[in-house]
Amino acid sequence: MSAGPLSGLRVVELAGLAPAPFACTVLADLGADVVRVDRAVPGDDVLAMPKDPLLRSRRTIGVDTKTAEGVELVLRLAEQADVLVEGFRPGVAERMGLGPEQVHARNPGLVYGRITGWGQTGPLAPSAGHDINYIGLSGALHPVGRAGERPVPPVNFLADFGGGGMYLAMGVLAALYERGSSGLGQVVDASMVEGSALLTTHLFGLRASGLWDGERGENMLDGGAPFYDTYETADGRHVAVGAIEGRFWSALVEVLGLDPEQVPVHIDQREWPRLRAMLAEAIGRYTRDELTARAEGTDACLTPVLSPWEAAEHPHNRARGSFVEVDGMTQPAPGPKFDRTPAAEPDPPHPKGSDTGEVLSELGLDPAEIDRLREVGALG
Repeated sequence: MSAGPLSGLRVVELAGLAPAPFACTVLADLGADVVRVDRAVPGDDVLAMPKDPLLRSRRTIGVDTKTAEGVELVLRLAEQADVLVEGFRPGVAERMGLGPEQVHARNPGLVYGRITGWGQTGPLAPSAGHDINYIGLSGALHPVGRAGERPVPPVNFLADFGGGGMYLAMGVLAALYERGSSGLGQVVDASMVEGSALLTTHLFGLRASGLWDGERGENMLDGGAPFYDTYETADGRHVAVGAIEGRFWSALVEVLGLDPEQVPVHIDQREWPRLRAMLAEAIGRYTRDELTARAEGTDACLTPVLSPWEAAEHPHNRARGSFVEVDGMTQPAPGPKFDRTPAAEPDPPHPKGSDTGEVLSELGLDPAEIDRLREVGALG
């Protein structure tokens, strides 16, 4: 990609899953030239997808990093790069010969981005885990769910993506900014436990202020308050209500056709059970789309609950270009938006290893050398 605010930034991505690819997608979407180093011999990946949008907008080479020649190729890539990203368990990259010390010996100005669940150090650092485990430890899972019920996994948004890939991308960009004054790279140690914990920062303020003193599902922003919750509509679908402030609450009461004189004070927690029943009954008279139409143009803070696939077709999202079609697949568009250096339309994922010859030629290898590397098994 040649457009976007990161045009000219060179990134080497050591192939992995979820958070590291997402971080590199964010960078690639914004114009970075990302080269993904895939395994020469594909492994058994149960989450592999032929059109994975997390692999869009970058080139790919197949390298066997178990060979000395393969490791040397990656080091040569790193010599010409600004950033290297890896998502292995602690110590794996070092054993491959591609850890920070080895890479910085060849390129002291490179930003070395690492994403793990537990972090590079600490008692749990060597252990396996997934998003649900990381947010369990960070405190981000505990508040999610209904009162009196067990916590509900919020897909794998909080650790893998918000507190993982996006957190790492932010750290990489911060390190690049600092390099502008020091001229030196550094290691970015991004932990999904710490990244997802950071997402809970505001809860500590609410708790200290006495605004979050209940158990799960009993507080203002976790479904405990009837004016901040989802409700089923007459057609079995749902709407989201977020009418916290007084003027927004008044607008909601009007949209629902309720008598303001009969509606209890919405911030009086003692009235929440009665108020919830009133809202459920009123909302249940309409289909989702009927109620959405009634709320349009108001400040009632009532919106439809859309599936991701429906969201792509919503008029607001279409007007903003919030979703794009890439190789026949609808998916979220690059973001955020920039007025002078807008991102280009994403490229579809390239077949694994399909750019090997092109990338190695740019490194200065001639066709005979590339053929030799294939013969010794260093390339896919």
